[in-house]
Amino acid sequence: MLMTRGMRKFFGLTVLISWQVHAQQEGGETFFSNRPPLPETKIDQLVLSKLKRGGFQLQFCTDQVFLRRAYLDITGTLPTADEARRFLEDKSFNKRIKLIDTLLATDAYADYWTMKWCDVLRVKAEFPVNLWPNAAQAYYYWVRTSIRDNKRYDHFVREMLLANGSNFRVGAVNFYRAIQQRSPEGIAATVALTFMGARTDLWEPTQLQNMAVFFSEISYKPTSEWKEEVVFWDPNQIFHSITNPALQTAEYKKRGKALLPDGRSVKLPNGVDPRAVFADWLINEKNPWFATLYVNRAWGWLLGRGIIHEVDDIRRDNKPGNMELLKYLSADFIRSGYDMKHTLRSILISQSYHLSSIYEGAQEQELIPLFACYQVRRMDAEVLIDAINKVTGSTELYTSAIPEPFTFVPANQPAVALPDGSISSSFLELFGKPARATGMDNERVNRYSDTQKLHLLNSSHIRDKIEKGSNLTPIFGSKMKQPQMIDELYLTVLARYPTKDEVASINRYVTESKLSLRDVGIDVAWALINSDEFVHRH
Repeated sequence: MLMTRGMRKFFGLTVLISWQVHAQQEGGETFFSNRPPLPETKIDQLVLSKLKRGGFQLQFCTDQVFLRRAYLDITGTLPTADEARRFLEDKSFNKRIKLIDTLLATDAYADYWTMKWCDVLRVKAEFPVNLWPNAAQAYYYWVRTSIRDNKRYDHFVREMLLANGSNFRVGAVNFYRAIQQRSPEGIAATVALTFMGARTDLWEPTQLQNMAVFFSEISYKPTSEWKEEVVFWDPNQIFHSITNPALQTAEYKKRGKALLPDGRSVKLPNGVDPRAVFADWLINEKNPWFATLYVNRAWGWLLGRGIIHEVDDIRRDNKPGNMELLKYLSADFIRSGYDMKHTLRSILISQSYHLSSIYEGAQEQELIPLFACYQVRRMDAEVLIDAINKVTGSTELYTSAIPEPFTFVPANQPAVALPDGSISSSFLELFGKPARATGMDNERVNRYSDTQKLHLLNSSHIRDKIEKGSNLTPIFGSKMKQPQMIDELYLTVLARYPTKDEVASINRYVTESKLSLRDVGIDVAWALINSDEFVHRH
C-alpha cells in the first residue's frame, strides 16, 4: 500500500470539501453565480428563453470555473498558476472574451482540435487502419495545418474528397487510405458518416449503392517504396466492384447519371471525376447534412452533448433538442464562409456556455437535453495525463509497436499532439484513448472507472510525478509560509484559490499529522489531483 494513513484520511476530507456546491470564498460562491457574465447573444435567446419558460433558474459559473473550463475546452491544457492569478485578479468586464480570443489563437488550440479531428478521420499507423507511420505523419500534419490556418471547412472537406497522389506525400489522400472497406459502398459509408453524420447501416441498401457510384472510380496502386500507395481517380475503372447489379447497366457504364443521397438524379459528365459532382452537392449551402453536422459536432465537443444526440447520428427520426438553435448555427456557419473558428467562438461567448455545471432542484436527465447546465465529464485520456504532467512538471514515455521511422517522441511532447494514434502509453490505454477504428464519436469512452481511480490514487506512477516533478518540488522546498504554499498549490492544480473551509481543513491536518510543511504540501497536491474537481471538466 503506497498511501500513508494520514494521506488516506486527508484524501477523503479534501475531496469532500473541494467539490462542495456551497463552498464559499471571498467575493462570491466557488462554483456558481446567478449573475450573467456576458451580454445575451442570439444563441442565448434560443436556449435560455426556452429554459426560462420551463421554470429553470439560470445559474452561471464563476470566473475561476470558467478559466479552467475555457483552457480545457479550447486548448486541452490547464492554465499555469501565474495565468490563473492574472485572470482572477483582472477586474475588466470583457476578460472572458479576451481569454477566449487569446486561446483560439494559440498553437495549443491547433494541437487539441487536431486531435479531435484525427479521431474522426482515423489517423493511425497500425491496425486496424494500417496507414503506416510515414502516411500517418503526412495526414496528421495536413490536418493540423488546416486547423491552425482555420481553413474553410468546405475546402477542408473537398480537398479530402478529391485527393489524388502518394499517401506519403499528399496528406489528404490518406482519407481514402484510412478506410478499412475499400469497396465503393465501403467508401460511401465512411464519407456519409464523416461528413454527413449519417450511419448508412440504417439506410435502405439501394440508397448506399446509389451513393457508391460517386466513389466507384477510385484506384489504389503500390509503388516501389515500401508501404507507399498511390490513390487516384481512374476513369477506366467503371463500377467494377459495385455489388448492386442495377448499377452495372449500360446506362450507368456510360456514366450518364447517378442518384444523390437525397434522391435527386444528377448528370455525370464525361471526363469529370464523379467525386467532384458529389462534393459540389455535399458542400452546397442547401445540403441538409453538411453544415448541420459541423455545428452539431462543435456544440457537442464544447458542451458535452450535441443538439442532436449522438453528434454523428443525423436522421429524421433522431430529433434535435433545439431545432431553432440548430438551424441558426447552421445558417450562421454558412454565412461566415464555413469559418470553423467563428462557430466555436460564437458558442464560447454565449451565456449558454457559461452556465454552471451544478444545478439544484432538477434531475440531470431533465437538464442535459435542454442545455440548462454545463455537462460534467471526465477529461480525455490525453488531456488528463498532460494536465498531470503540467501540474507536476513531469514527462511521459510514449511508444509505438511499429519499429519504423517517426515513432520517436520527445520527452516533453504533449499527448494531445501525438501525430499517430498508434503511439500510446499504458496510461492512455487505461483511460480510454480511442482505437480510431470507426471514426465515430462514441469510440472515445470517458467514463471514470474504479481501475482508473485506483491508478491515480495508489500507483507509483502518479506518486513519483508528485514527489519528484520539477514544478511542485520548488513549492514544497520553498521558504513560503503555509498560507502562500497552499495558495500556490491550489492555483497550480485547480486554477483557483482555496476556500476558507479548505484552508481550515488543511490547518487541522497540519496540527493533527505533525508532518513537515513539505510533506503536508505533497499530501495536499496528491489529494487535489485525486479530486473529482481535478479529473473532470465542469
